Amino acid sequence: MVPTPFDAAAFARDLSALRRELNASIGDRDLRHFRKMQRWGRAASALGWATAWVAPNPISAGLIALGTTARWTIVAHHVSHRGLDRTVGGPRSATFAKGARRVVDWLEWLDPEAWAYEHNAVHHSRTGEVADPDLVEHNMRRVREASWPAPAKWALVGFYACTWRLTYYAPNAWQVLRAKEHLRETGDVLDAPIRAAFDPRTEAGRAFLRSIAPYALIRFVGAPAAFLPLGAGAAANVLANALLAEVLTNLYTFVLIAPNHAGDDLHRFDEPTRDRGEFYLRQVLGSANYEGGTDLADFLQGFLNYQIEHHLFPDLPPLKLREAQPRVQAICEQHGVPYVREGIFRRVRKLLAIMVGKASMKRTPAVEREAHGPGARVVA
Repeated sequence: MVPTPFDAAAFARDLSALRRELNASIGDRDLRHFRKMQRWGRAASALGWATAWVAPNPISAGLIALGTTARWTIVAHHVSHRGLDRTVGGPRSATFAKGARRVVDWLEWLDPEAWAYEHNAVHHSRTGEVADPDLVEHNMRRVREASWPAPAKWALVGFYACTWRLTYYAPNAWQVLRAKEHLRETGDVLDAPIRAAFDPRTEAGRAFLRSIAPYALIRFVGAPAAFLPLGAGAAANVLANALLAEVLTNLYTFVLIAPNHAGDDLHRFDEPTRDRGEFYLRQVLGSANYEGGTDLADFLQGFLNYQIEHHLFPDLPPLKLREAQPRVQAICEQHGVPYVREGIFRRVRKLLAIMVGKASMKRTPAVEREAHGPGARVVA
């Protein structure tokens, strides 16, 4: 529990000072490290596709899944957040995956523009609130509250885990962006379910289906067709491995991403933040890190094991997040702010307990201004 009284202004000053120091040190070392992680991801993809024609097998599919995941969590994630914009010669957020470059930079089910708005703008600014499109406890409320037998709940969670990039993330991000555009054009709030994105009878539905078509066509039609010179059997093997890789990518990204803001030791919030100190506090209270600290461990976890640091300083390159981690933890300990860092599989167990209703997140105390001075106190 955060101490009472809590000096939110001092907490913000210490974290802002660290942020300025980290920003000033961004340079060629960060870009070289990013390129190294990018090469590892590309090598995994290349080896997976190069062997996919031999036979349906988990090794080729797993390598394809690893490369696909790295392209999202390490490359697209940090570039989209402007993490490399301050490097000389690094990829730029303004052009990354825009237009035809989507096929080259980041081909996914998710539309890059929709994901950038849903994730960078909404999720990061409203973390842990009902307005956060990625608040697992809120999104799973119907399952949590349902009087279904446990096997039915676990079966649904398993389905989501194996399909979530297509069944949840891509249409959800699309709907969040569409709601923003609808509000700007009409002044009305658009409250459409995720499934409406797949409705081919509407122009909005057709637009979403067009947005996911490039990934589907290239991954499941173009890639197998490229191996036809080796025979129909080779092409069929590639398709089988592509489909298996799709399931593995969903499971892998689900394990990496979904636990970041779910668990009975993390907080959710009822009101928007009011100042930087409260914003910083919420990013720590509502996020969890995984263990890591080496290139291999961090690569395999997509650098999402530094979720607290990423939410405090979202425009840092991956290497800077690692450098920031012990210093952020020390600042939190100095100010008495709980800092959650655990092994990823323990976090997955806590996520699953939230999803099926076996546990609940902390309904966060609101941070209120003291009547005198710059501090704040936490009240239930």
